[in-house]
Amino acid sequence: MTPEDAYVAALNTCFHMMFIWATERLKIQLVSYECEAEGHVVDLLDRTSIFTQTILRPKIKVKAESAGRVGKALEWARKYSLIANSIKPPILVEPRIESEP
Repeated sequence: MTPEDAYVAALNTCFHMMFIWATERLKIQLVSYECEAEGHVVDLLDRTSIFTQTILRPKIKVKAESAGRVGKALEWARKYSLIANSIKPPILVEPRIESEP
């Protein structure tokens, strides 16, 4: 694992934990949660590198009666994620939400 991997993993893990917290608060019946995370790095002329953005792609499955509240849970996860609030580059969240009976 590289430091870059650890950075992306920390952001992904913090967002995940805050999403779980939000689903509990909003009484969402969560069936499953998986998330792919991708960090984009650019190398600068002075041989340093910076992240330009991070993309989180959560795949969320909930019970049908909870589907309408998932967007709010995603908002809260982003709002209350300490790591997401502590970094400079933009974070894009591209969820895929499924519901089941």
